[in-house]
Amino acid sequence: MKRAAIVVLAGALLVAGCSTTGGNDAGPTSTTSSSTSSKGSTPSPVPGAPAIDWHDCGGGFQCGDMEVPLDYAKPDGKKIQIAVTRHPADKPDERIGALFMNPGGPGASAIDLARNFSRAGEIGDRFDIVGFDPRGVGESSPLDCHSHLLDIYDADPTIDSAADRAETLKASKEFVDECRRKYGPILPFLGTTNVARDMDQVRQALGDDQLNYLGYSYGTSLGQEYARLFPTHVRSMVLDGVVDHAPDGLTTAEEQAGGFTTAMKSYVAHCKAEGCGFDKPADQVIDDVVAQAEKAAIPAPNANRPAGPGVVSLALAQALYSETLWGTLSSALRDAQDGDGSGLVDLADQYLGRNDDGTYSGMFEIYFAVSCLDDSWPTDPGKVFAAAAKAAKKDPLFGSPIVLDYIRCAMWPAKPEPLKPVPADTKGLPPIVVISTTKDPATPYENGVAVAEQIPTGVLVTNVGEGHTIVGQGKPCIDDMVADYFIDLTVPEDGLVCK
Repeated sequence: MKRAAIVVLAGALLVAGCSTTGGNDAGPTSTTSSSTSSKGSTPSPVPGAPAIDWHDCGGGFQCGDMEVPLDYAKPDGKKIQIAVTRHPADKPDERIGALFMNPGGPGASAIDLARNFSRAGEIGDRFDIVGFDPRGVGESSPLDCHSHLLDIYDADPTIDSAADRAETLKASKEFVDECRRKYGPILPFLGTTNVARDMDQVRQALGDDQLNYLGYSYGTSLGQEYARLFPTHVRSMVLDGVVDHAPDGLTTAEEQAGGFTTAMKSYVAHCKAEGCGFDKPADQVIDDVVAQAEKAAIPAPNANRPAGPGVVSLALAQALYSETLWGTLSSALRDAQDGDGSGLVDLADQYLGRNDDGTYSGMFEIYFAVSCLDDSWPTDPGKVFAAAAKAAKKDPLFGSPIVLDYIRCAMWPAKPEPLKPVPADTKGLPPIVVISTTKDPATPYENGVAVAEQIPTGVLVTNVGEGHTIVGQGKPCIDDMVADYFIDLTVPEDGLVCK
């Protein structure tokens, strides 16, 4: 609920005509056929680009590492290692180029996404599928400073007392201090601006003149920053589940709380129509379970800890990322009504990336390392507490937990370098497809509308539906349009609506 969420998908991009249209003709709708100069061949690295020593790593994939400057202001200084994987185009004689992708987070592995992404149809035939883990993530010099993660998220996020406030401050300080002790010298260099520069280094190492890119959620931040820094190096770009760089950090958090509230209303309406196995309206069930956890943590005999208010908050948020989890949430709430919070703990652990053996995916430390650099934040934790209390009045269920998450940024040891929107006077940037879902909880629909307007070549596509992101999930209107755009550079109508 706090992060611009992680996307896990392995859906196919299909090739056909779009079945549902709408909107207006304000944007470009014509077809163009230019592509990278490497079409139909495997290109050589750009002279001077860092080398990648490739080796076979199974499933038709090649894996390798490359070194990039930790600080691009000192290109000959300390280096950091980046891990890359690619699956060469299945029809190399018809190769268009490499298709880079990022699943979000910040902190999710692009290598994992590339390895699980379906290569069905012409996408896999004509593009190398490429993923590189951003610095600090997965196989790219990952951070490991999450000893206090459970303390942070098991704390009561509603701050009803001085004790709640003290607990949040203590757990947050312990988390931040551990990351400072272990990684202080590199924390200033983990932001998205440097990741975008790394991506251009990978592009050069692959030998492509221009970049093709599919970014989900936080991956849309990376795409926008790349477009800002290297507009003439972009061939095609799809941004799905969009992060808006214009507002400050706390404003973005407040808007995200509104997105989760909208998604929760959809779940409640679903239960009103379907029942969900409850003996009362779903919103009353949720309120009862929250109140129950506030009074005393709900026992969870099949989990490692009871379901306190922090666990309940995470569980609710996790289930709203996708309609596929609504049934799981209903079951967990019914069990909680009967005094068993095990299902809620399981949902919370999915959110935290916590495995059955107690280990973690290692995503949250890099999440804060990036988020605290990419936005502007107050340095006084008291201002975050005040903003959380204000957000709670508008969005009682999610306002305080989501805003309060960023109290870590008020303590973070590295100075922010806030990302900026793509300037309106940017030259040489091709049409960029911006996809926004009407009831996306983590990146509200309005984000996509705003970013499509900010990018001078932005083309807005509206997906009418639930959940966070949509490309590759089997919706023909979306997937066919995306495939046509990547392959033939057929730009969709600005304002296209997929119902």
